[in-house]
Amino acid sequence: MALTLDGKLVVAISSRALFDFEEENQVFEQSDDRAYMRLQLERLDIPAKPGVAFSMVQKLLAFNETPSQRVEVVILSRNDPVSGLRVMKSAAHYALPIIRCSFTRGEAPWRYLKPLHANLFLSTHLSDVRAALAAGVPAAQVYPSSAHASDAHPGEVRIAFDGDAVLFSDEAEQVYQAQGLSAFQKHEMENVALPLPDGPFKPLLVALHRMQRADIPHMKIRTALVTARSAPAHERAIRTLMNWNIEVDEAMFLGGLDKGEFLREFEPDFFFDDQTGHIESAARHVPSGHVASGVRN
Repeated sequence: MALTLDGKLVVAISSRALFDFEEENQVFEQSDDRAYMRLQLERLDIPAKPGVAFSMVQKLLAFNETPSQRVEVVILSRNDPVSGLRVMKSAAHYALPIIRCSFTRGEAPWRYLKPLHANLFLSTHLSDVRAALAAGVPAAQVYPSSAHASDAHPGEVRIAFDGDAVLFSDEAEQVYQAQGLSAFQKHEMENVALPLPDGPFKPLLVALHRMQRADIPHMKIRTALVTARSAPAHERAIRTLMNWNIEVDEAMFLGGLDKGEFLREFEPDFFFDDQTGHIESAARHVPSGHVASGVRN
């Protein structure tokens, strides 16, 4: 029987999202791929520093320290295969049990997400993120300048999500953009009992919720909904999660307040939002990724 990743949480990640290759990337942008390859080859035995998504990946892989192998992390990178050697050596240096990788030398790697049955794709390339989302895979553009995750919760993966256009569709956001806040609030109250349509990141939340319910004593998952909604529009969001039979651990209805400082206190390993303004605020405090979906994008 052929090997399969079915039933696992599959995270596909680019090399720049997992490791700090910003210095090397400057060489690529200022010169060419040959100069970049030479530099990576020269540094082959120098482990790259952890990148923005390193903490989340490391903690998710810790779920495999049981007989049940629940998580698969795959490198999906625009790097060339030679530069990919350094990526994989860096992963081995940090004892990250990553065995599968694809290096495409500039070609779009998102094409391989479907065969992987990926639950999440993290990349610094916006075009790849947009294509992945269009293909139905939860995806976010990692901001390499984001703050790194706190080390205060070593036994807990903490992930925060925006609501509209991330966990939920952008149906309500379209009303807000076209008609303003009052119309948005009225629309949400009139439809309070009607669950919001699925957003691009619902499949990831479902997969995380499945892992939350598993009996894994040494690792936990904590989730948070962090949204600009406020009462009375909070009710439809909560009812939608109830309809999905999904529980989040925290829900913050901020009514337009800056999200960054609240996320600083929650200390997530990653935060997903569809609005670049929210991501830029959050990135000063926590690892952040832009979900390029919905009317705002």
